[in-house]
Amino acid sequence: MHLRDRIRGCLVGAALGDAWGAPVEKLSPKEIRQQYGNVDSLDVEHYRSPSRTHGKGFGRFTDDTLMNIFLCQVYQELGSHLDAYSVFPLIRKIYFEEIWVPEFQKKMPLIERLFYPEKYLFLSNYLASRDPRSGGVGNMVNCGAAMYMAPVGLVNAGDPLGAYQEAIAFAAAHQTSYGLEAAGVFAACVAASMIDGISLEQIVQKALELAKDGTKMAIAAVVDTVPKMRRVQDPESLLHQTLRPFSPMGDDLKRSPDKIGQPTENYTPSRLKSIEELPVALGYILLHEGDFMEALKGGVNSGRDTDSIGCMIGAILGAWEGVEAINPEYIHQLHQANGYDLIEIADRFTDTVIHLHKQDSIRWNCITKARKALEQQNWQGE
Repeated sequence: MHLRDRIRGCLVGAALGDAWGAPVEKLSPKEIRQQYGNVDSLDVEHYRSPSRTHGKGFGRFTDDTLMNIFLCQVYQELGSHLDAYSVFPLIRKIYFEEIWVPEFQKKMPLIERLFYPEKYLFLSNYLASRDPRSGGVGNMVNCGAAMYMAPVGLVNAGDPLGAYQEAIAFAAAHQTSYGLEAAGVFAACVAASMIDGISLEQIVQKALELAKDGTKMAIAAVVDTVPKMRRVQDPESLLHQTLRPFSPMGDDLKRSPDKIGQPTENYTPSRLKSIEELPVALGYILLHEGDFMEALKGGVNSGRDTDSIGCMIGAILGAWEGVEAINPEYIHQLHQANGYDLIEIADRFTDTVIHLHKQDSIRWNCITKARKALEQQNWQGE
């Protein structure tokens, strides 16, 4: 399968999962069943403010996808791999550039749409002038950095360790603790998915080899739970029960005045916790044995942070199966609903990825040559 097809699949798949999960985000599985029965298409209205013209629903994607697009552009502008200091071009984009935001149906700086922990990128690294290598310290620990790390995985295609290290280095300006860890592991999953002939089990094994602390424990627990999920009528409840020791996320994601000031360890740094979105995504990928649409439906209907879960499922399976796994009608609907030509965006990014891969080959060849020379000198010295 051509590199271009996999990159198309990854970026389009991520956008599709994002748009699919957006209208039911923050609902529990029970609430989704009560209000929708089953979310099985893009033709779904938002439970809070149903509208065919604006807001969430009817195929409109969220900041997850817009941040993916911006990160692709950062790679294109820099023409190099990323580190923590690469956050500054991203900050310029989210604050000073006006882009079309489908939910608001207008051009605006993306920072006005971002969730508070993503606004922290601007606050910490620019306004507070923090060293970006520790810019994520103090942020609410969540999946906000992980959700747009797919381009890092694509740039490091076939090199999960390289993707993990680059995502950790770059996202340190945004996140900390298990939020940062998830960014590295998700990027590694995308990079592994690009390996020709790799199995889903091998992708998850790569994640387990690289993951640390609570993230590793949460993924391992989900892997052990998947066979049991196949035997029950309510697999999402079993999965959430499995993740309860590791995840701060419960069914009640609403913010209310009575919660203010209550002591909690939720969303605070911990070596024993994990974000929920990545283990859930891997769980549904394994449960449905790589069936793109079934895994996506399962993840979206599992409730809670449904857009980011869908985004991660779509990115990993899109990279694994290529764009052919996605119904062209969905690609057309995404284009119509959002005004972005994701195929064109993916193809431009493919050129950047190929350029970076050529740079990598030159660098690796130089390293190999230098090491062989050193080994030869040692042999002659003996």
